[in-house]
Amino acid sequence: MIPLELAALRSSHAVRARSHAVLDHVRAGNSPHFTVEEDRLDAVAGYVAEVTRRAYPTLDIPYHSRWRHFDAGGVARWDALAGSLETVDARERARIMVDLAVVSVLLDAGAGDAWRYHEEATGLTVTRSEGLAVASLRMFEAGAFSSDPVVPWRADAVALIAIDAATLARHFQVGPDNPLIGLEGRVTLLNRLGEALAARTDLFGDGVTRPGGLIDALLPQARVGRLPAARILEALLDGLSSIWPAGMVVDGVVLGDVGRHPAITVPDRSAGLVPFHKLSQWLTYSLLEPFEAAGVAVTDLDELTALPEYRNGGLLVDLGLIVPRKPIDPAQKHPVSSEMIVEWRALTVALMDRLADAVRERLGLDATQFPLAKLLQGGTWTAGRQIAAQKRHGGPPPIAIDADGTVF
Repeated sequence: MIPLELAALRSSHAVRARSHAVLDHVRAGNSPHFTVEEDRLDAVAGYVAEVTRRAYPTLDIPYHSRWRHFDAGGVARWDALAGSLETVDARERARIMVDLAVVSVLLDAGAGDAWRYHEEATGLTVTRSEGLAVASLRMFEAGAFSSDPVVPWRADAVALIAIDAATLARHFQVGPDNPLIGLEGRVTLLNRLGEALAARTDLFGDGVTRPGGLIDALLPQARVGRLPAARILEALLDGLSSIWPAGMVVDGVVLGDVGRHPAITVPDRSAGLVPFHKLSQWLTYSLLEPFEAAGVAVTDLDELTALPEYRNGGLLVDLGLIVPRKPIDPAQKHPVSSEMIVEWRALTVALMDRLADAVRERLGLDATQFPLAKLLQGGTWTAGRQIAAQKRHGGPPPIAIDADGTVF
């Protein structure tokens, strides 16, 4: 039985509450790493609003999710694949979408500056998150995640457990001249995903265990066709907490993407712990559309948080809202578990809540029309990449992270 105080960390509420506690700690002047220059909030909001209007002049903004990356280069790859599924019922199509989104998101940690993917079908060469998305979609299309050649468009436990580094390297075109950061870590993540699926038939299916089993597990929980977004996240954190190779373990409990910070002073075993669950939340955002395809309205989107990754966090540093107390060399990598990186990530989550209201005001939209899922897409992720490219050749973040490919 997991202690209640540790189980409580598996929620977006804990991510938000503890990140705001870190913000309060920094605002009080207690941090040796950063200050927060709150008078810069308006300037950041103006920058993000401008980027959003330029990208989406009608303000018809989709969710921030993996599905946007599948369209890299203006090619509607999923639509092309989905066209072959006309004889498949809506629920199975949703399962396929979940299978694809899960494996693609778990392969979506930073690719590094050197890796690229050449897509033969279009002649395009794509990099970074978009390249990882295209490579994973083509690998899915080739049936590499399915144990049954007759049913190639599936990701199942048997196939995922069997995937090795050579297989992933071949599909992702990795070689001495095209290195991919964290290749082994990604393989381990897929193998552990397969093991987790097999262990939780209540969530992932009795027969063929697959990520798409979540559709069948959660649809009965939808009330009047409505399912809170946080319920999807909770199921993912419950079912997949064991997959993270670098995940924090406390008293034998695997907590996943959780860091330590002195701002958290509570009288129990969760003292000092700040959860983030970045990839799990990114995955939740990426499952909104599959669940909608199954006929469910996903509600309460802002119960999720902004994603504490280097594009959102880098935006706040590059535009002077988060200010390092000492100059930081963008080429020097810092451990993802270090107090400075944990603090930066927590500040990102907390300040993005405040930024959202300021951007909404400039766009004339309310929280229902412009939830965090659209702020990120509109939005802060693109703005973070844009300002990084202006400030540093190649667009690396202002603070570099030494991670194994399973967090960022």
